Amino acid sequence: MADAPDGLRHVHSGKVREMFRAPDGRLVMLASDRISAFDHVLATEIPDKGRILTAMSVWWFGQLGGVVANHLLSTEDEVLPASWRGRALVVAPLQMVPVEAVVRGYLTGSGFAEYEQHGTVCGIELPAGLVDGARLPEPIFTPATKAELGAHDENISFDKLADDIGAASAARIRELSLAVYGRAAEMAAQRGIILADTKFEFGHTSAGDLVLGDEVLTPDSSRFWPADDYRPGRPQPSFDKQFVRDWLTSPQSGWDRRSGAAPPPLPEDVVAATRDRYIEAYERLTGQRFSDWPG
Repeated sequence: MADAPDGLRHVHSGKVREMFRAPDGRLVMLASDRISAFDHVLATEIPDKGRILTAMSVWWFGQLGGVVANHLLSTEDEVLPASWRGRALVVAPLQMVPVEAVVRGYLTGSGFAEYEQHGTVCGIELPAGLVDGARLPEPIFTPATKAELGAHDENISFDKLADDIGAASAARIRELSLAVYGRAAEMAAQRGIILADTKFEFGHTSAGDLVLGDEVLTPDSSRFWPADDYRPGRPQPSFDKQFVRDWLTSPQSGWDRRSGAAPPPLPEDVVAATRDRYIEAYERLTGQRFSDWPG
């Protein structure tokens, strides 16, 4: 955990981020270089990862302003220590909605696992005969519980979400999530990238408005696939942390995820390749050089 500088009070630690509160009530969200997989925070960090996630979120927040508001107030502020430059954001405090708002445009991951067993994803019936990586007839909203650190998010039905947070709130989150995904997927496609799926977090401002919080459309929260390598029916090459997941479940790692043991440290080549993928995702999506980002 990062030490809180004078004037900031530490209030929360997540898998990747630390949250601090300023004297005026604003929050400071600090992105670390930690990486998580299979509900574990790995012992090995990815250099520059926190800066990449911050840069991507800032860019996407700017692109999506016409679709939904967000909690970002500032990227540079006197409350931020110089050593946090490029990986810290000043954000508005929100009353967070306890749900991972997942949108899937393609069938893979836990969604494909459920589909193979039941022909559904979060209770949504899908056409027969779909393969891993198949494009869905239309994007679907598939919420999940927001688990505590070390626990596993669980897919839930829309009806369950409505029971938990109210029908009107659930419907609004679904509407906004699908709208944001649609806009982002269109922009990514123009840059040769498939946005296979992603997850959002929402919260209410002090005025009661529902806005985007946390991060948005980063390689940590999304699956980005290169469009020119897309082949349904197999695992897809990706610009996200799937590369780390694949190594952890390979014979090379020697790790059994069912054992309860912590994952092993990542080798240098996996660390370097993961960093390269994150940077490529940022640069291809934004058209900007990561080396120009502050920090």
